[in-house]
Amino acid sequence: MNAKKTVLVLSALLLAAPMTLAQGLTNLRIMAPAAPGGGWDQTSRAMQTVMQDENIVKPVTVFNVPGAGGTIGLAQLSNAKGDGSQMMTMGLVMVGAILTNSSKVDLSRVTPLARLTGEYEVLVVPASSPYKNMKDFAAAWKTNNGLAVAGGSAGGTDHILLGLLAKSAGVDSKKMNYVPFSGGGEALAAVLGNQVAGAIAGYGEFEAQIKAGRLRAIGISAPKRQAGIDVPTFREQGFNVELANWRGVVAAPGVSATDRAAMIAALDKMHASKAWQDTLKARKWTDLYMSGSKYSLFLKVEAARIKGVLTDIGLVK
Repeated sequence: MNAKKTVLVLSALLLAAPMTLAQGLTNLRIMAPAAPGGGWDQTSRAMQTVMQDENIVKPVTVFNVPGAGGTIGLAQLSNAKGDGSQMMTMGLVMVGAILTNSSKVDLSRVTPLARLTGEYEVLVVPASSPYKNMKDFAAAWKTNNGLAVAGGSAGGTDHILLGLLAKSAGVDSKKMNYVPFSGGGEALAAVLGNQVAGAIAGYGEFEAQIKAGRLRAIGISAPKRQAGIDVPTFREQGFNVELANWRGVVAAPGVSATDRAAMIAALDKMHASKAWQDTLKARKWTDLYMSGSKYSLFLKVEAARIKGVLTDIGLVK
């Protein structure tokens, strides 16, 4: 083989090669800004497994920095200016926590990389409830602002969704009766015991009781009907509400354009892999992938939207 052909062959091999040490992204560290076992931790470790197994990046380590809805980890990341070897998982919960915890550091202090996954929320009522759909519920709600709805912690995704529904239904968000619980099991018990008129959580938390006929899901916060989930969207019932409890990835502030491009390329490749698609199916995660400039714009719009909802609720001034 002559020199010219050798160069051409080597060039082709390099272009086809996966992102590895030679392309600049190695020793990747992924921060899960929560305790082990939670959603952000599970996402981080799934990323670690796929990236290493698919030879996209090696090695990849995951570490946890729990506390304050992820804002302690966010503050730590903001101090790692220019560190192109570190990512942090985050999501809608952190957007709300920044506001409700009056965090000194917000998402303008990080480098957006990609949105990964999400879960849509449902509003459920007991099977014996007179409310057959969202229109029935809204009509009663407008008559009685005190209609109690259970969900997770105040200011969290469930509370945000109820605020969006209240605004769409013409109910005063500041007067709605939201009953927060620290765990999904408590909210489930409250709605099954008819202690509240309804409850909100991710579909997965109520799935078994819905399929067993003990709960009725009267709406889901997805943009369209979801495969395998026989629940109408709020939109199709006349309520302009859509919300996903999404998870994404950001990097430290001030990373170079080269490092940012390398991290986004690695995430793009991870998302395109069969291993990641298999992970999504196995864990029942909805694929909401979006990277680069589109995700940067999404974060700005989402932060503004959530601030508006939490202000309407009265949790943020």
